[in-house]
Amino acid sequence: MAASRPALIALTALAPVSWGTTYAVTTEFLPADRPLFTALVRALPAGLLLLALARVLPRGAWWWKAAVLGALNIGAFFPLLFLSAYRLPGGLAAVVGSAGPLFVAGLSALLLGQRPSARTLLTGVAAAFGVSLVVLRAAGQLDTLGLLAALASTASMSTGTVLTQRWGRPEGVGPLALTGWQLTAGGLLIAPLALLVEGAPPALDGPAVGGYLYLAVANTAVAYWLWFRGIGRLTATQVTFLGPLSPLTAAVVGWAALGQALTPVQLVGMGLALGATVAGQFVTPRKARTLRFPERNTRTDAKGATDEALRR
Repeated sequence: MAASRPALIALTALAPVSWGTTYAVTTEFLPADRPLFTALVRALPAGLLLLALARVLPRGAWWWKAAVLGALNIGAFFPLLFLSAYRLPGGLAAVVGSAGPLFVAGLSALLLGQRPSARTLLTGVAAAFGVSLVVLRAAGQLDTLGLLAALASTASMSTGTVLTQRWGRPEGVGPLALTGWQLTAGGLLIAPLALLVEGAPPALDGPAVGGYLYLAVANTAVAYWLWFRGIGRLTATQVTFLGPLSPLTAAVVGWAALGQALTPVQLVGMGLALGATVAGQFVTPRKARTLRFPERNTRTDAKGATDEALRR
């Protein structure tokens, strides 16, 4: 039995909520200054695990499609995200990332024929502003490379989200296999970069092993399966509006587990970002103007509409 729309949204939202715990786990349990190794351990074992469970490999054009999606959603996104987080002053990378709904709105118009409404754009701006109130700290020197990396990481994930919906899934292939393909492809792209930049893997103690297991299984394998499952059943705009839950979760975890204070301004920002996230589930993109073809076959058109509804 198919899950109801609210249940589907709630399950998809667990992905960014899980990603919001990454900072606390990384700082408290993992070796310092090994972001690429962490990205590799998150992606490749999770991908191989899902491939073993799904037992389905890509066929035909899906070899290159899976490689492209894996590069956009994982292989490029992870290193760029870490680079921006290390080079930008407190929280700015998260603010740029929270602009994802605006990126997706523009890409959806280009690739899916869905024109963003004024409500969508205003809600996206409200989400980014709310996140900025939560995560921005004292200003530091703005690093150009860090800013470009933050923009590129947001653009990469946004493009991957829209293409995932545009291409759908091959017939008979579920979200588990599609997620495994992307994580494996992304992990294989990160592996040589991690070895080149950071060298051999570090020695791991018990807490580090536990932290990496959590990141690989719950934070990546399960979270990305829920995320791509949601992309297949919700609109790209609805899914990306769940993204601000990640920095908000990080702030709550920092307050509850790490003793970090939350100021009144941050609480206002949380309320604004959460409101935008909820509102984002009700925005409806407008279809672009469609071309009219003469002598259309009604039976064929009805079947095509049904197939498209099933694919979504």
